[in-house]
Amino acid sequence: MANDQPKRHRRSVRLQDYDYSQSGAYFVTICTQERTCMFGKIVDGAMQLNDAGIITDQCWLNIPNHFPQVDLDAFIVMPNHLHGIIVIVEGPPVGAKDFSPLRKNNYSRHRPSGAPAKSVGSIVRGFKIGVTKWFRKNTDTNNVWQRSYYDHVIRNEESLNNIRQYIFDNPSRWAFDRENPAATRPQSDDAWS
Repeated sequence: MANDQPKRHRRSVRLQDYDYSQSGAYFVTICTQERTCMFGKIVDGAMQLNDAGIITDQCWLNIPNHFPQVDLDAFIVMPNHLHGIIVIVEGPPVGAKDFSPLRKNNYSRHRPSGAPAKSVGSIVRGFKIGVTKWFRKNTDTNNVWQRSYYDHVIRNEESLNNIRQYIFDNPSRWAFDRENPAATRPQSDDAWS
């Protein structure tokens, strides 16, 4: 019997035609599956990491070891998500200088799918894989992360400073955070935005 239901396509939250591997600063938010609190808890306005939170923190700090073109700026591991600023900088050229690339047909079938190498997407994917491997080895949790992530291209110094402040203030605002499953919702929609 054929399935008559139309295929659902997720709408991309990425900027169309934007090269996410180019130099620049990017603010990302990566959430756990179903917003499950896995990384610790907020105590007196400060994040207290559990073992999983410590590993998540270490995996984030380890990103430049896997992606040498990346510098990290402000970040925070929260109970069920992470906010961080990734800065892609132009690295020194490496490898062969003069070469003839292989013909596309000889190589393309072996190329992995997904985000282009050295892009924000590949950086986030690598981070998620590292944390997930730890969870699978040390817990009975297989699905740590929700699909995809949120990003914002940071376009100027004022925006960078505002985002840094947002990251630093995040634990103290946990009671009202929309990622907090037990958050107290403000009365007005305007206050929530």
